[in-house]
Amino acid sequence: MDKKLYERRSALLDEMDAIVKKAETENRAFSDEEQKSYDEKAAEIARIDKTIKSVEESRSLENPESGNTEEKENKEKAEERAFADYIRGTVSDMETRADANFTKGANGAVIPTSIVNKIITRVEEICPVYQLSTKYNVGGTLTIPYYDESTQSITMAYATEFNELESTAGEFKSISLTGYLSGVLSLISKSLINNSQFDIVSVVIERMAVSVSRWIEKELLFGTKDKMEGLSEIKADMTVTTNAAAVVTADELIDLQEKIPDVYQGGCIWIMNKAMRTAIRKLKDGDGNYLLNKDATSRWGYTLFGKDVYVSDAMPKPEGGKTAMFYGDFSALAVKLTENMSIEVLRENYATQHAVGVVGWLEMDSKIENSQKIAKLSFKAAS
Repeated sequence: MDKKLYERRSALLDEMDAIVKKAETENRAFSDEEQKSYDEKAAEIARIDKTIKSVEESRSLENPESGNTEEKENKEKAEERAFADYIRGTVSDMETRADANFTKGANGAVIPTSIVNKIITRVEEICPVYQLSTKYNVGGTLTIPYYDESTQSITMAYATEFNELESTAGEFKSISLTGYLSGVLSLISKSLINNSQFDIVSVVIERMAVSVSRWIEKELLFGTKDKMEGLSEIKADMTVTTNAAAVVTADELIDLQEKIPDVYQGGCIWIMNKAMRTAIRKLKDGDGNYLLNKDATSRWGYTLFGKDVYVSDAMPKPEGGKTAMFYGDFSALAVKLTENMSIEVLRENYATQHAVGVVGWLEMDSKIENSQKIAKLSFKAAS
């Protein structure tokens, strides 16, 4: 039954689209007959939506678990179809899409959470720095306490009976995360949108995810003054500086890896530019063996001293005074999302460019939560 209802719904939308396009082509308003036909089809879609909802509720009562799963899947499919139809301009009246959880804003439509979630999931897939970070989804200012033993730590010592023990302890400190608003705009060609052969939903998800992930990765690695810090405040004692500008040695790589205590080595990875990886691939040990190896079992195809190597376009190329690479467990990076990502579709704003705008908004902040887990290697400044 569901399949036939969805097929009928899709056919009605196509018929409504044909009526609209005919009037647009002839540059005129609907005739009385066209308006009546359009309204009847819209009313039938509304009835179908109510029927589908009633069927899903009935199944949920009979079998709560399977009903909820099926209801969720059907809702996501309905939202994807609605999203595609809205971008293509098949429907203009958002009331016909009430089942798809659209809300109409002043400039466009705010798309359903299922689409947003797919974009976020894709961002995590293509941005390991964000994926591996420790994320907090809270509003307001978040204060994260941590225990600092950099100057003094709890120690145990021999004692003499009836003599007082000397107390030693580290210090509790904290970092505070607020929220900085950021936005990304992606324009989708109407020529692409109008080509029915393309899965326009997947195109939008991928383009938005790539744009968002590039920005997030750069900010998490290097931050921006008076905005997100990211990894920009790595301590001096967790930094290795090369002896030569734009050249790194095997010993310096070992020095960098040894900055991280053994207890945190399990989750460590290397992050560098592709040109840096190319340079390291040419390094050999005393027996003539290459240090960096291809490894089909690693996440990104290469390992260095037993740890996965991730190449990021946000990392600078080998150059004096620049950051050469990061090494560590990136759960040390705290990321606070003040609000979940919101996406809006702007159909009219970019009509003169023959495009549709898709804009995404994020409010986030990031700082190092555990300074012992992250180290960096910097090139000596060029003379």
